[in-house]
Amino acid sequence: MAKTGQERSAKAALKRIEFDEKELRHRCRLGTRQKLEELMTWNEDTEQASVVEGCLRYVHSLGPEGAREALKARHEIVISERVNFTIKAWSS
Repeated sequence: MAKTGQERSAKAALKRIEFDEKELRHRCRLGTRQKLEELMTWNEDTEQASVVEGCLRYVHSLGPEGAREALKARHEIVISERVNFTIKAWSS
């Protein structure tokens, strides 16, 4: 006999507890979403979570130094003198 939706939900809830599963939510901008979608396409995967988990496993496999290098900022933010002057003028 087929299980009801309520029975399936209860079983899923027990599995989440058993495996200490936690839901992670993350907001991101268009460029980041596009990169994720591109990774999903390259890997023929329709699940965002599995691609993100794969990326986490890969970066972790690089070790501390490799992960630090892989995750470091790719650009430097430089505030020009004019912008600095304007900010100081506004805050006065």
